[in-house]
Amino acid sequence: MSFKGAFWLTILLLMMAVMLGASSVPIADPLEQVRTLTRPIEFDYVSWTLEALGLKLGQAALDTASYVSEQERSQTVLEALELIRRINALDAQIYQIYSDPTISNPDEASQALRDQGEKLQDQREQIEPVAEAILQDQIGEIAAQAGLTLGGQAFPPVLYHTTPPPDALIISPRDVIRQDENISISPDISVDQMEELEGKVDKALDVSSLVVGIGGIGLYPTMVMETTDINNLAEVIAHEWVHNYLTIRPLGFSYANSPELRIMNETVAAIAGKELGRAVVKKYYPQFLPPETPPRADSATNTQPATPPVFDFNAEMHATRVKVDQLLAAGKVKEAETYMEQRRVFFWEHGYQIRKLNQAYFAFYGAYADQPGGAAGADPVGAAVRLLRQKNSTLADFINQIAWMWKFDQLTKAVGTN
Repeated sequence: MSFKGAFWLTILLLMMAVMLGASSVPIADPLEQVRTLTRPIEFDYVSWTLEALGLKLGQAALDTASYVSEQERSQTVLEALELIRRINALDAQIYQIYSDPTISNPDEASQALRDQGEKLQDQREQIEPVAEAILQDQIGEIAAQAGLTLGGQAFPPVLYHTTPPPDALIISPRDVIRQDENISISPDISVDQMEELEGKVDKALDVSSLVVGIGGIGLYPTMVMETTDINNLAEVIAHEWVHNYLTIRPLGFSYANSPELRIMNETVAAIAGKELGRAVVKKYYPQFLPPETPPRADSATNTQPATPPVFDFNAEMHATRVKVDQLLAAGKVKEAETYMEQRRVFFWEHGYQIRKLNQAYFAFYGAYADQPGGAAGADPVGAAVRLLRQKNSTLADFINQIAWMWKFDQLTKAVGTN
């Protein structure tokens, strides 16, 4: 790449970082009482973004991915994922050694494994930037083929970086399910620290709070969690890129303006992320493409199967959310909280290890309404987004129609439900 090309790429990246820095992290001014508790552990987005931009600029300047043959491109990505798997397996073995009370000298016992881990990590650091650049190109090509372009190219360009994303402290009122705060905190805090933080926030503000893990954040470059699953990786990268795409349009601008707009944004990204991610795997990694499952019907048209599944998590969570909303609407806050704890135990007994089921849980997970039911309950927003997708023959038509909306009633008018 020429100096001139690198210069203009730098300008583009800096402009995109400013425009898109909070595409899926719409953190309004947090309550000051909460900030006094979270400030020491809040995630530093500025430092991360500057570092990631520097890495991406370096990748673009070297253009290493261009020297990988077409036949080797997908294999390079798979090799990077395999290195992550092997490193994680080694880490688990080392952890086991240090946990074993019969091993008197864990440092000595684990030395060979740690040496092997360092070599694998060195290999990963060499191959991962190339793998990221390849996946960016592949997802960009699929997005362009889908018609999500400016001047024939996917815009903004697909850029992502694998890193442990921050956790999110979600805060909802107790008497209604609504996300009032989303504060990004360090992903390194322990479970007991999460519990302590939630307890302090709940007591100080009389709210419902929950620390949740997230798969990615629509910064620019987007932040994507580490995974060894190409299907999950392609979907998350595409999901976060769709946030970037929306952020330079009214729907993305309006993300934080209302709960309905947040659900619209997240549901669009969830729908598009699945479609684009699957298309990427189908074209470039077909041996890993899972069978396509039929879409789940909305409750109004749903027919019960002749032999119901032993346990349908989505249906049970939907029923739970509907009941909780009914109790809260009747002013029965304590009854709703008692019921949610009973249901948490019920889910746990069926193999779903939910640490805490409360208003904040539903406020966060209910925004991802790309499938009927689940934590969204009877909320009409997700259903309207899904209906609009059905009314559009292509993904690009759907996204480009909803992207120019900035009020929920525009959506209801478009699908004829107002």
